[in-house]
Amino acid sequence: MIDLFCDEAKRVNATITRVDHFESVPNSVGAYLREHQLPAKIKLAPHPRLKSLDWQQTTSLMVADGRADGDDPISVSLALGGVAETGTLVMASGPDTPTSLNFLPLDHIVVLDAEDLAGDYEAVWAKIRAKAKEAGQSGQMPRTVNWITGPSRTADIEQTLLLGAHGPQRLHIILVDKEGDG
Repeated sequence: MIDLFCDEAKRVNATITRVDHFESVPNSVGAYLREHQLPAKIKLAPHPRLKSLDWQQTTSLMVADGRADGDDPISVSLALGGVAETGTLVMASGPDTPTSLNFLPLDHIVVLDAEDLAGDYEAVWAKIRAKAKEAGQSGQMPRTVNWITGPSRTADIEQTLLLGAHGPQRLHIILVDKEGDG
């Protein structure tokens, strides 16, 4: 399932780095920014798992958290899940996962735990319902669930593919799994 997800995500112009441990995420973000000669400044989703990482000790990144302001060049957020059959990321809105981070910055970096991969869309919906039930909120869904398959694109003008038309120009996925390449 992991290989299928990676293949499908790459097919739709996303890039992927696999890491062994969640603690490797800051270094992976730093490496991505250096590789693409991007500024060392990120807007981080205020999710406890991301905020608990040691960003200052392991990188020289300037890190702010919260909603995107419209002038943030790079965002880092945490996916609720992924869909292997299409390489799609599943992002649920909430105080810890502002939706603006998915759409406003030109570069979107998404951390996905391999344990949160599912084979198809139906399995992800079942997981969302089960989480609501576990939290004592049966029948309640997140305000918004965004399904992101590759970077933003359009071919509206003369059938020419344009990336970043309605959102990020680049989508980079950091997949955390036990068989990552480091």
